[in-house]
Amino acid sequence: MVRIFARIDDAAAELRELEGQLSQPGVVARPDFADLSRRYARLRELVAKGEELRRLCVAIGEEKDLLREEVDDELRGALREEIERDEARAEVLRQEILRMLLPEDPADRKNAIVEIRAGAGGEEAALFAAELFRMYTRYAERRGFTVRVMDTHPTPLGGVKQVVFAVEGEGAYGRLRYESGVHRVQRVPETEASGRIHTSTATVAVLPEAEEVEVEIRPDDLRMDTFRASGPGGQHMQKNETAVRITHIPTGIVVACQDERSQHRNRELALRVLRAKLWEIQQSEQERMLRETRRRQIGTGDRSEKIRTYNFPQMRVTDHRIGLTVHRLAEILDGDLDPLIDPILSAELEETLAG
Repeated sequence: MVRIFARIDDAAAELRELEGQLSQPGVVARPDFADLSRRYARLRELVAKGEELRRLCVAIGEEKDLLREEVDDELRGALREEIERDEARAEVLRQEILRMLLPEDPADRKNAIVEIRAGAGGEEAALFAAELFRMYTRYAERRGFTVRVMDTHPTPLGGVKQVVFAVEGEGAYGRLRYESGVHRVQRVPETEASGRIHTSTATVAVLPEAEEVEVEIRPDDLRMDTFRASGPGGQHMQKNETAVRITHIPTGIVVACQDERSQHRNRELALRVLRAKLWEIQQSEQERMLRETRRRQIGTGDRSEKIRTYNFPQMRVTDHRIGLTVHRLAEILDGDLDPLIDPILSAELEETLAG
């Protein structure tokens, strides 16, 4: 705890310095005003948590002194309960503070581009991919994020072969970054007469959305094709070629968008997806060593890695990277993902600290 409180004292000193800078006239016109404001808010939260932890540590010490002196069994029981409660809160605060003290990855604040593809299992895999899409949509609603669909390829029975969408909001990528990989479902399909359990898969890829200034895309490197949007109803019935397919010639990456009614809007959305994929390529080598330390325990995030199993007969979800099993399948599929995401982020924290 001594190290933590020393870091909190340093943060409090920096906070006072920032308060002085932000109180200067004309500070809003500074190019770095947004960064200063963000840093100030983060430091203020960190210092507040640190002071709460400090008060709790003092209180726990006093409660333990009282416990040693108390002879009444009923009062001793009440003191033990109070100590347990305060120690649990102190541990939560300690974890939160440690996470805030780690260097922040700027990508964590970005929007996320999510791509879900049906894998092995035919139509059952497509239905599972559609359920994953709904799960992430419901999770985004719970977190106050916005979902913008970019491209979908539905199947006649209500599944999706592929869906690409953006999750927009501060910190969206930071919450979803470890969803990348192979998701497996085990259940009895409605079309299975014998009641045999089938295993199907879907692949999830999560990328941070890159800004235009971060990735340069030369117009000469692009080939754009237009075609009629496919699928049931709405704009898909029109005869105009509103759907857009963009090929990035140097890398061979192909992206397509067809869910908007205008060709111009589909082109904008396709470029957002392309920019995210090119950014990933640019960052991959720079982050290779970082991944080896930060993700050694919790997985690489590679889309070929099986990360999670959704077992319907036992109503459980298992994350294979950290060996976590929760028996809350219905709630998870309804978007209550924090019981899975928070332990993964904690595992990342512990691994980073251990390194």
